[in-house]
Amino acid sequence: MSTWLLPENIADVLPSEARKIEELRRRLLDRFRAYGYEMVMPPMLEYLESLLTSGGGDLNLRTFKLVDQMSGRTLGLRADITPQVARIDAHLLNRQGVTRLCYAGNVLHTRPRGLHATREQIQIGAEIYGHAGLEADLEIQQLMLDALRLAGLAKVRLDLCHAGVLSALIANEPKAVALGEALYDALAGKDVPRLDELSADLTPATRDALRVLPTLYGDASVLTEARACLPATPEIARALDDLAFLAAQVDGAEVMIDLADLRGYAYHSGVMFSAYVDGVPNAVARGGRYDKVGEAYGRARPATGFSLDLREVARISPVEARSSAILAPWQHDDALRASVAALRDAGEVVIQALPGHDHDLDEFACDRVLVERNGAWVVEVRS
Repeated sequence: MSTWLLPENIADVLPSEARKIEELRRRLLDRFRAYGYEMVMPPMLEYLESLLTSGGGDLNLRTFKLVDQMSGRTLGLRADITPQVARIDAHLLNRQGVTRLCYAGNVLHTRPRGLHATREQIQIGAEIYGHAGLEADLEIQQLMLDALRLAGLAKVRLDLCHAGVLSALIANEPKAVALGEALYDALAGKDVPRLDELSADLTPATRDALRVLPTLYGDASVLTEARACLPATPEIARALDDLAFLAAQVDGAEVMIDLADLRGYAYHSGVMFSAYVDGVPNAVARGGRYDKVGEAYGRARPATGFSLDLREVARISPVEARSSAILAPWQHDDALRASVAALRDAGEVVIQALPGHDHDLDEFACDRVLVERNGAWVVEVRS
């Protein structure tokens, strides 16, 4: 085997792609900061039990594990940054009021999520803690839509769901509770035969409600249909009211209701949402409310947030990241060095062509040139 080969679904990020990713990363983090979100940088490696807090079996399967040579305990390479940020809010910051945090960093998965997906994603996202009202959900959704707009993604469709619907349907039936994770897998995959099989021994009311969930997809009018065919419990009514409010408030995206889109159900506790764009089969961003995650850290806090894979967004983004640059000669000249330094300090990209390599500039668009005119170095448009 060649020593330069990488593992399956692991790839280097080459200059043109890296520059685009970095351009988008800066745009998004600047936007997060404009909303008042503070950046945190959790470690790549933690004790396994901390990383798997409230993440369900899927997160466990996606997490690389190794033994710490110092403590003998099992460590994990993070597959999701959200639990780490919840830990930081709960125990390191320990604030009483609203806290807004954001992050950007690599995560590793033991297996890819799709046929051509990478196992090393660049996860970027934002979380808001300390407010249980729908105002926080609305802010996070709007921030996500702003982020996608800055990435140049047009015609975004926002699918809304609510974890409380499934929770309410199975809460009073022990058999259904025991099947919770299997039921959510079947619903998330719209696997109707599997759903029929799992619900066969449940009470008729629960069975019929579960089987109707995959059909409850469409515009906001679906909520009226849901009220008619789902049990009229206070919990379900409240969940549908939440979705109706958010659907009416969203600006800048087509809104759809999908009461079976329960990816991450074990993780979330309220409103969930996914963003889709034309030509891409999978969601480009996901988020939702996860008030229960902090319980494992001894400090439950209302929380909602979203995240996306920056590498995937960069792949489909039309944003142009090819840098405009100034070409300068290579000379032992104090005035030239001073001019180059001043231009770089002003934020310009200045590339000094090494002797014999005047045309090796594939990665930059050198549309200007630094030339000497009457004893002074000046920038001119390159012919």
